[in-house]
Amino acid sequence: MLQRGLWPWRARLLPTPGTWRPARQWPLPPPPQKPSNEHTAEMEHMKSLVHRLFTVLHLEESQKKREHHLLEKIDHLKEQLQPLEQVKAGIEAHSEAKTSGLLWAGLALLSIQGGALAWLTWWVYSWDIMEPVTYFITFANSMVFFAYFIVTRQDYTYSAVKSRQFLQFFHKKSKQQHFDVQQYNKLKEDLAKAKESLKQARHSLYLQMQVEELNEKN
Repeated sequence: MLQRGLWPWRARLLPTPGTWRPARQWPLPPPPQKPSNEHTAEMEHMKSLVHRLFTVLHLEESQKKREHHLLEKIDHLKEQLQPLEQVKAGIEAHSEAKTSGLLWAGLALLSIQGGALAWLTWWVYSWDIMEPVTYFITFANSMVFFAYFIVTRQDYTYSAVKSRQFLQFFHKKSKQQHFDVQQYNKLKEDLAKAKESLKQARHSLYLQMQVEELNEKN
């Protein structure tokens, strides 16, 4: 009895044959409009200004902090090097004086040798007797120069001999005055690195600002 009463309701839900209608069509939203060239250029200009403002406010501030840190480091290294520089200057003056004295002594010995050979050749003996003597003296000098090369692995030149003798006097005097050469070299290297880092930091900031200006113009 209940099922029979439901059939008319179901019949009303089903479409009547020959009376089908299409579904209702809703209007579509309009397609998005592309921004104009002027609006795009204005937006790009605003982005450039914001980026440049961020660079000026933050990058420059961090760069100044880094420069301040490097300047403090350079001042601290200079304070440590100042007393060492004074001691080094005194050692260098002493070593230079001893090296110059040794060179003058070598010149005096060569002058005495030449004068003795001339005296023996013209006043004591003849050239026939002194010729083989001078030959053996020249050969002995060549052996000395070759022995110097074997020991030092350097050519026998006056500048090389002077530099080597200067270093010997310098290190000997440094030990006597307790001058730490390694510490001095380490401080000099750190100072050079700090100055180079400061130069690069300032240069990078300058290049960054130039790039930002060119981008803004373009």
